Amino acid sequence: MTVVVDYEMGNLLSVTKALEELGYKPSLSSDPRKILEADLVVLPGVGAFRDAVRNLKEKGLFLALKERASLNRPILGICLGMQLFFTKSYEDGEYEGLDLIPGEVVRFQKAPKIPHMGWNNLVPVDTTHELFKNLPDYYVYFVHSYYAQTDSKYVLAYTEYGERFPAAVMGGSIIGFQFHPEKSGPVGRQILKNLREML
Repeated sequence: MTVVVDYEMGNLLSVTKALEELGYKPSLSSDPRKILEADLVVLPGVGAFRDAVRNLKEKGLFLALKERASLNRPILGICLGMQLFFTKSYEDGEYEGLDLIPGEVVRFQKAPKIPHMGWNNLVPVDTTHELFKNLPDYYVYFVHSYYAQTDSKYVLAYTEYGERFPAAVMGGSIIGFQFHPEKSGPVGRQILKNLREML
């Protein structure tokens, strides 16, 4: 069972539909018990970090996600969902994240235009990693104004937009994509397919 976390932050239906097309059999839920029981939990998100944390806490999902991570059960974060994995964010203030991967979320300083919106090239740290097998190319779709800073040991792939930043991260059972696989055409579908085979 795959659960897409329903916490009122954006692209839930497009993510759910993309997962359905690949045979994941996802369901939307804001039930902390289902977050703990699922085979895979997907944390998507579009919007502000502060609002996302508030919604997760109000629904009892913040602690459920931390407990799930402590049990080494897989969680996929997409865009804002990935940013929530880190220790803190400096988006419109300073806010605590889930602290599942050490690091901070900061605003672009050298980007030619904010937000970073459009297609950009993934640069895998290890092209033989199972997540990147059989890709037709490495172009994926981004929409964001902030990015994560973390130790290189957690980074699966980088991209560059005025400055280099992590596009895919992994820490234990926690996997995050700054890009939107559900909007990234054949490349995004293949990455989600590869992820399913990894689990």
